[in-house]
Amino acid sequence: MKNLVILGGGYGGMKILSELLPNNLPTDVMITLVDRVPYHCLKTEYYALAAGTVSDKEVRVDFPEHPQLKVKYAEVIGIDTKEKMVLLKDDDPLIYDDLIIGLGCEDKYHDVPGADQFTYSIQSIEKARETYTALNNLGPGSVVGIVGAGLSGVELASELSESRSDLSIKLFDRGEHILSAFPDRLSQYVEGWFRTHRVEIINNSNITRVEENTLYNHDEPLPCDVIVWTAGIQANKVVQNMGVETDRSGRVVITPRHHLPNDEHIFIVGDCASLPHAPSAQLAEGQAVQISEVLRKRWNGEELPAEFPPIKLKGVLGSLGKKQGFGMMADRAITGRVARLLKSGVLWLYKFHNG
Repeated sequence: MKNLVILGGGYGGMKILSELLPNNLPTDVMITLVDRVPYHCLKTEYYALAAGTVSDKEVRVDFPEHPQLKVKYAEVIGIDTKEKMVLLKDDDPLIYDDLIIGLGCEDKYHDVPGADQFTYSIQSIEKARETYTALNNLGPGSVVGIVGAGLSGVELASELSESRSDLSIKLFDRGEHILSAFPDRLSQYVEGWFRTHRVEIINNSNITRVEENTLYNHDEPLPCDVIVWTAGIQANKVVQNMGVETDRSGRVVITPRHHLPNDEHIFIVGDCASLPHAPSAQLAEGQAVQISEVLRKRWNGEELPAEFPPIKLKGVLGSLGKKQGFGMMADRAITGRVARLLKSGVLWLYKFHNG
């Protein structure tokens, strides 16, 4: 019996399961899915969990059930590629024939002293829960500093401003305008929304260190009751410690078939993979479809594709509270109610097909 081991039940891992189950898995292959929690988590919605506008259950989807699927709840602490073995915390190692690594990312603190110790995060469901507790235990008039004004920081700031209008929210951004990866029109729209909702944007910021309840911007101390870090990501430390080739962002270099250049049995999917696009759920799912095709053809003894067409991304959607939003669809900027409805619809369809 061959063992396909999938590390991480994120968007990539779930898509691979949906591609292979129930009818595309040979009878002599067993799948072992390893995750720290017993359900798939909707990471794109962690900002709402942290802000307190959705319940924990709303960001969870059950893993599928199948006689050839075993779900193991464990924490991965290492990968021994020579022995084809996954090392687990407080558990026996797992032997694999094919390995798919989708362990996701973690916060990148850019060597800012104290950032890892004195800030909260929304990079995992456990950390989002901790952030929710910290934010929603604050008294009226408390100051919340959010470091990083990319998609995650903007969505958290907007959701929190609606959830807790009594808080003073400060959004720190390194650039002249927030959402620097988007067109100026979108950045200006979102900045206008924040002005209306009394969220303070601090542009051209440079966070030099963090202490307990104090954020230093250009070495000037700013008291904050809670500080949330959304200013960058890096590959999971298990992947960083594999000793394989990575790009400048620390993501693993892979072949066009998404496996390691020197090991065709180890695939990298999602935030840990070096790809021409920024990490996203769409990108991970696109990879998963192609990885599943490679596995199916290999199992069936068929010729593998020499290359795949580029993964097409449909766009990016962000929310501004429950009624407004913004995004890019087919290179077209959209704002307002339509953007928010589109995002809600995409989320509903995803949960409907995976729930």
